[in-house]
Amino acid sequence: GWFINTRREKFSDKRVREALALTMDFPWMNKNLMYGSYDRTFSYFQNSEMAAKGKPSPEELALLEPFRGKIDEAVFGEAYVPPEADGSGADRNLLRRAGALLREAGCEVKDGRRLTPKGEALTIEFLNNSPSFEPHHTAIISSLRRLGIEANMRLVDPAQFQRRVQTFDFDITVQRFSTSSTPGESLRTFFSSDAAKMQGSRNLSGIADPAVDQLIEKIVEAKDRDSLTFACRALDRVLRAGHYWIPQWNKASHWIAYWDMFDRPAQGKP
Repeated sequence: GWFINTRREKFSDKRVREALALTMDFPWMNKNLMYGSYDRTFSYFQNSEMAAKGKPSPEELALLEPFRGKIDEAVFGEAYVPPEADGSGADRNLLRRAGALLREAGCEVKDGRRLTPKGEALTIEFLNNSPSFEPHHTAIISSLRRLGIEANMRLVDPAQFQRRVQTFDFDITVQRFSTSSTPGESLRTFFSSDAAKMQGSRNLSGIADPAVDQLIEKIVEAKDRDSLTFACRALDRVLRAGHYWIPQWNKASHWIAYWDMFDRPAQGKP
């Protein structure tokens, strides 16, 4: 997905981050750029039993209730799933929702430019090191500009990309992460408050939430598979409600190419 760097003040408001995610028209990208080959990602534990679905179970609620009032109330409802765009490349309804969220966050439009609450132009640079991703960036940048946001893509060489990602010198960047089928201590480097301050960690979004930290420890301390699964689902709900990324796409199966070039001769032939 595209990871939003919340260390930067302009992305500190959850409503701004949610608005940015609404500008992605996955059906259009999938059809026009990827031959309809992929499914939309929605969970940090995609394609696993750890992915949260629907409303929290009693076991998940038991883990989440101690944080009521400290985390988004949406966590206690349906697990967040990105709304599906209409495939036009610029879904007016979703862009209208995004504009409303930006206004709620104090980001008004003046002279055609979207401004931060401080009156500065809201600008976004997408850090990228792969030319193959240029069309995908171009699509989302086009939608952002419709909202008055000055967005662009910065294509850099692999060495500079690695350095800037390690030092969190970016607005938004794209990465692909895979977690273990049995998540544990590795989640700390992805989502913990300590990792948010540690250069070179995988916490690209800068997530620093005490509730997330404590849920990670519940996962690490889980004594059985069921406890692990429920804790992961609870964590997934909190992370998804925080809108720390713009989830992209995944393939739940593996492609295999083969050439059927051999055959048995007809009976009676040598």
